[in-house]
Amino acid sequence: MSNIANVLSRRQDRGEGVGTNKKPIPFNKQDYQSLKQECLAKGTLFCDPTFPAESSSLGYNKLGPQSSKARGVQWKRPKELSSNPQFIVDGANRTDICQGELGDCWLMAAIASLTLEKEILERVVPPEQSFQENYAGIFHFQFWQYGEWVDVVIDDRLPTSNGGLLFVHSAERSEFWSALFEKAYAKINGSYEVLDGGHSTEGFEDFTGGITESYELNKAPPHLFKLMQKALSLRSLMGCSIDITSSYDSETLTSLQLVKGHAYSVTGAEEVHSSGHLVQLVRIRNPWGQMEWTGPWSDNSKEWNSIQPEEKAKLFYSAEDGEFWMAYSDFIRQFSRLDICNLTPDALSSDTVSRWNYSQFEGAWRVGSTAGGCRNNTATFCSNPQFVIKLEDEDDDPHDGENGCTILVGLMQKDFRKDKRFGRDPNCIGFTIYKFKGRNNIHLGPDVLLRQQSIAGSDTFTNLREVSERFKLPPGEYVIIPSTYQPDRNGSFILRVFTEKEAAASPMDTEISADVKKKQYISESDVDPDFEQLFNQFAGNDSEVSVFELKQVLDSVISKRTDVKTDGFSMESCRNIISLLDRDGSGKLGLVEFHILWIKIQKYLEVFKKHDTDNSGTMNSHEMRAAVKEAGFQLNSDVLQVVISRYANQQYAIDFDSFVGCLIYLEKLFKMFKTFDKKSTGKIELDILQWLCLALS
Repeated sequence: MSNIANVLSRRQDRGEGVGTNKKPIPFNKQDYQSLKQECLAKGTLFCDPTFPAESSSLGYNKLGPQSSKARGVQWKRPKELSSNPQFIVDGANRTDICQGELGDCWLMAAIASLTLEKEILERVVPPEQSFQENYAGIFHFQFWQYGEWVDVVIDDRLPTSNGGLLFVHSAERSEFWSALFEKAYAKINGSYEVLDGGHSTEGFEDFTGGITESYELNKAPPHLFKLMQKALSLRSLMGCSIDITSSYDSETLTSLQLVKGHAYSVTGAEEVHSSGHLVQLVRIRNPWGQMEWTGPWSDNSKEWNSIQPEEKAKLFYSAEDGEFWMAYSDFIRQFSRLDICNLTPDALSSDTVSRWNYSQFEGAWRVGSTAGGCRNNTATFCSNPQFVIKLEDEDDDPHDGENGCTILVGLMQKDFRKDKRFGRDPNCIGFTIYKFKGRNNIHLGPDVLLRQQSIAGSDTFTNLREVSERFKLPPGEYVIIPSTYQPDRNGSFILRVFTEKEAAASPMDTEISADVKKKQYISESDVDPDFEQLFNQFAGNDSEVSVFELKQVLDSVISKRTDVKTDGFSMESCRNIISLLDRDGSGKLGLVEFHILWIKIQKYLEVFKKHDTDNSGTMNSHEMRAAVKEAGFQLNSDVLQVVISRYANQQYAIDFDSFVGCLIYLEKLFKMFKTFDKKSTGKIELDILQWLCLALS
């Protein structure tokens, strides 16, 4: 129950702006300002207990405590490495990021791209940090993590070997922001080693909150260069890489000095006039700060002499700094993959920059309720979470010349890198999109979804952290269904949708309601004499049924049936029955009250048998959604998840006694809420006494 409370509390916090870049959540509940002031007051330097200067923070395998790479590592503060350490020297720039002994070039490429945008960089790297003024050995950085911004505090003890920094460092040896940045990112992911290997897309998104799309350059769409220019005008971050065919190819050089299996940043896309022809050029940066392309349009190549001096002055720069130009035609031949990170509308404050429109939703796949798997699983697919988006206006000046509405959809599974440390395999995830027009406050079932083909979706299901795709769709309403490939796979996810024009998006789920009728006023004369005689056989001397007697009666009657399974009514269910139906406050059921119960149970038995489609004698979780609805209760996926976790057995099946207990308790809860919601606002306010009495009743 505490976990449910935490989830609901977090949703409430987000409604108040908690988790935005302006109100980040303190990671590990460490508040930077209070910790810094405490250290300054005591005259001590901060030592982070949650990410200690020990081998455990380095890693668990290749950098584990017993590994050769971890031997001899010393943790030193910048003041032990430089006589005049600086946080940032002459502004953060691309040459501040030089890769160390860790295979995280993907991260370096993302950081290098980040330095091109000062405003974005300062969201992630708070600039007013220093080794001089109010220095306390403590620094902080902000990262986007699965839908919310977090503030990560670190101490400045850095891993060193042979007197120098072991991992990322700046070309300016007295500058330390990039090394501290890498440490903070290692902390949020669990260790330095967890950062070994990855895609720049991950870094792009964690530093901006943006959404990334990827292109295989051997299948580059004809409009890709225009798309790259448009992305740069939107201040998007871009990266590229060359695929390897085996581990032996990793970081080997091509004949033209490009590094295979290495992450580069894309920093520009321009057109120039060369010998009477228009040539498309792409600017690339190697995060190593050296090793540049030597083909056409490289530094000092003859092609630069073929363009007008003013164009050359605008673009040409020769230095061994890792950055170079190359023709777009060579780019798509030499590189294998392009990643574009599109920024959220709040990433930039300038009014001159075009912006995407953006929607973000949290969701979960839970075994037994919402983990339906892909469409191949027809019996369960429709139980997956559903989201609706309404596209009304077509794009202005489409870069590809096609009319329609551009939409970017990204599905990201949570805790991807942390799970890697514990050997847990990520889910294979994907999504499908259906055309739909109708009510949004329902959950679509097989009668709608399985009778039509999807009109779009992810190309494949992938076990990467995120799958994303760009689509051009005609105006209309669409339902997006994220899922795992296999059913019954637990997982949490973030679904994000970017559109060029404003578009309304929301979860598509059942509106919570109940057909809770007023108390049935019947008298004893309305009760059949045979039923009254039966009642008197098991009622006590007071002609009422206590909770203990009720359990005996119900168990006795239901156990004789062979078409439903039961392991006996729980005392909790019997108490809820009495609490719901006891009119006179005696804590027992009289004849009329018991008669009302009997009618309810007969109704619930009919519903149970109707929806037990496989005649198992139990209700599986997917049958439960329809059964509860017929019994008079409209529940959304959140509530259904709680119902399954509370009433289902280990096989996620609900037997008849649990089914009855669930419906009785739901009716009780709805009636209690309605009693306090006197103005029918859908909200109630309780003091602590009222809350405890209701919760314990």
